[in-house]
Amino acid sequence: MRLIPLAATALAALAAPLAAHDDEPAPARGAPVAVSLTPDQLLEPYYAMLRQQVAMPEAGPNPALAPATTLTRIAFGSCNHQNASQHMWAQIAAQNPQLFLMIGDNVYGDSGWDGDAGLESLRASYALQASHPEFTGFRAKVPMLATWDDHDFGLNDAGASFPFRRWAEDLFETFWNSSDAVRARPGVYESTITGPEGKRVQVILLDTRFFRSDLKRMPWSKERPPLGGYLPEDDLDKTVLGEAQWAWLEQELAKPADVRIVVSSTQVITTAHQYEGWTNFPVERARLLDALSRREASGVVLLSGDRHAGGVYSTRYKDETLWELTSSSLNLSFESDNDRSTAREPDPARVSKFFSEENYGLVDIDWKAKRVTLTLKSNQSATLAEQTVSW
Repeated sequence: MRLIPLAATALAALAAPLAAHDDEPAPARGAPVAVSLTPDQLLEPYYAMLRQQVAMPEAGPNPALAPATTLTRIAFGSCNHQNASQHMWAQIAAQNPQLFLMIGDNVYGDSGWDGDAGLESLRASYALQASHPEFTGFRAKVPMLATWDDHDFGLNDAGASFPFRRWAEDLFETFWNSSDAVRARPGVYESTITGPEGKRVQVILLDTRFFRSDLKRMPWSKERPPLGGYLPEDDLDKTVLGEAQWAWLEQELAKPADVRIVVSSTQVITTAHQYEGWTNFPVERARLLDALSRREASGVVLLSGDRHAGGVYSTRYKDETLWELTSSSLNLSFESDNDRSTAREPDPARVSKFFSEENYGLVDIDWKAKRVTLTLKSNQSATLAEQTVSW
């Protein structure tokens, strides 16, 4: 990996913590020097300066979701490029959702990134997204919650080893006006419970970036594998969520709720590809499924994005069928032929076609019938796939 350049001011900031110890005796020549400062700590003076000197983009006003609201329709989406058409917001608004979930790659901030510690391309991407009237008009009317994926975390496929993650987090939390709970801890994971007793909906947005261990790459070959370049790794020291988030998740799943919607930016159920996903970390995937199986009694569905294609997935785990709806992308489709996408990625866990055209997702809750309907919609709001889940 090439050396990441820093501005002169950043270099001065990096040196400042070390300069404070100039009066200490120098170690003997050749003696090892202990360095205890993390990249986050080293860069913090630089970021403190940036907070004072640069404009931090904001997404704009957004109505709060009243805690007593009985939720019956939630929309969600992923993979929204700030340079692409924003036509989907009108389509989604016409469905009258009570809540919208941005579940990752909400902007593509690493496009054109030159390695600067200030993540100028990410900041500019947020600013451009905030300039689109289609987006701000939607946001002014529909309550929104957000988590991130790699392209708004700062670097393709990055995780905890990304040295500028703290600044990326500041940009994210400022743009989305994150809750006090999110701002008070590392990472952007969040949970809300809405509705009266008997109709309580818990939305859990996981952070699959800030704490995630590095991925294990396949050995180099002249022919790239058709379905990704990563290998599953059973190492018990590897993590997706990190211990603090795992402990938080266990506490959240123990809270009373009638329906739980668990959001992961990357896919959970499928193991049919070698791109990013929980399939890269089989031990962590099993841990997540175990945690869901131990939840306080409730219905549960999984939502995911990332793949620039969407579909419905299911798996049987401990006498329960779990369902997942993947929706991706809002405006950055790489393929328009759904049949070709489906054939390219055979998957016994997927119960629908693999829809590569632009799409968004709906979660409809029928409280009387005690069922959730997961629907994948095209960019003209035609129904691509639908699955009903009873609880």
